[in-house]
Amino acid sequence: MQLKLAYKIFAAFLLTSFMVVVLMIGGMRYIVSRNFADYVNQTALDRLDALVDALSAEYQRDQGWQHLKDRPDLWRGILRSVRPWREFGRRPSPETDQPAGPPVPDAHAVHEGNPPGAEDSRLPPEKSAAPLRRLPRGLSLFDDQKQHIAGWPLRGAPDSYSLREITVNDRIVGWLGLYKRENLSNPLVVSFIKAQSLAFYTIGGGILLLAAIVSFLLSKQLLAPIRQLTAGTRALTAFEFGAKIDVRTKDELGQLAADFNRMADTLKHFENMRRQWIADISHELRTPLAILKGEIEALQDGVRNPTEDNLASLQSEVNRLSKLVEDLHLLSLADTKNLLTRKDDIAPFEILQQMVTHYQSRLASRKIDVHLELKTGSPVTLKGDANRLAQLFINLLENTLRYTDSPGVLKIKALRTDSRLTISFEDTGPGVPPEAIGRLFDRLYRVDTSRSRELGGSGLGMAICKQIVEAHGGTIQAANASSGGLQIRIELPHHSAGPAG
Repeated sequence: MQLKLAYKIFAAFLLTSFMVVVLMIGGMRYIVSRNFADYVNQTALDRLDALVDALSAEYQRDQGWQHLKDRPDLWRGILRSVRPWREFGRRPSPETDQPAGPPVPDAHAVHEGNPPGAEDSRLPPEKSAAPLRRLPRGLSLFDDQKQHIAGWPLRGAPDSYSLREITVNDRIVGWLGLYKRENLSNPLVVSFIKAQSLAFYTIGGGILLLAAIVSFLLSKQLLAPIRQLTAGTRALTAFEFGAKIDVRTKDELGQLAADFNRMADTLKHFENMRRQWIADISHELRTPLAILKGEIEALQDGVRNPTEDNLASLQSEVNRLSKLVEDLHLLSLADTKNLLTRKDDIAPFEILQQMVTHYQSRLASRKIDVHLELKTGSPVTLKGDANRLAQLFINLLENTLRYTDSPGVLKIKALRTDSRLTISFEDTGPGVPPEAIGRLFDRLYRVDTSRSRELGGSGLGMAICKQIVEAHGGTIQAANASSGGLQIRIELPHHSAGPAG
């Protein structure tokens, strides 16, 4: 079974949230259990103010810890005098909680009144003989160098103890240490940790529930534009190019939706161009074919005689068809990037001059004066196809013959710079409507809306000019000139050596 993208996104978010919650709960439990044990140990140690004061006083009286090291019973006496064991572990029994005799307030008096190794006569017998297990467990005394003095036997390095300093005149003279208990068995402590764990589980469950809701809503929101893209794509495959996607965000999905809308507009534009192209081609082919058909039928029916003029008219229509087919062939080559069949070192200005000379008589017959101005300096060459470049200049000169009013002037300027060749054709008019400037190089576009055969041509000449220039790595632009006519500006790259003219 293949999962939908919505389920995959939801599962990914939920699984990520679950892993985060599990790691969070595990980490918090570990930290609480570990730090809480340290907290309990340190809290218990902080409550032994009376014991710390007693030990500080004992150190001052004897100027050291040697007497406590020699007589363990003095250590027991100090502990009993301050009753420290109430703060630890198991609660003492009533017998140990209430002494049979008065407590010993001064451990130094015990030391003074009994020789080393003797029992303290001022302590009750059952107290003086109290076993070590009845005293606080893990409680020990260390000197200022953290060497064990008294108390429970050393159970590890001093770092394994929670330590509290013992000071005399602001100088550390010893440490009171309590062995760190990692595993706490006190029922209150265990109950507290369980309560904290339950709180962690409750919070984690709430977070998971919230994450599930957010994941569901987020996956739904993320997939909304994707669903629109799917519907839009299906519409495009059905040639419904008006399909649009509502862009509501500025993230990657919003950018994708905007790109889809631009693609739909582009496809719609090309589809309109395709339909217009087919209609225009049909029209261009139908007109000369209809003329040929009518004249041939007239000749066959004997309505018209096969005179020289009639045959010339047929030849003209055949030439028109041939020219149209040739132009279409050139455009198809341009579409497949095969317009330039060869790339040789050619001299573009020489080709331009040859074409102007070739058209000189035809331009003169239309009373169009040609002003050719070449500023080339040293010889100029470029990589290209001489035949295609000649066709570029022929199309522009034919355009001048067809559209420039008589009498008129055609100014051709050629200029070489360090990296570019600039050639401009400027006539005296009439000009082109501003709204038509941007479409002059479209295929089958003609400014003359009446499609007059005397003026309009096939509408492919300027499109072919653009393809030839771009195939040579150049650019071509059209603009209305200050003289009232049309200016065509061409820029081509060159690789000539020497300074520019």
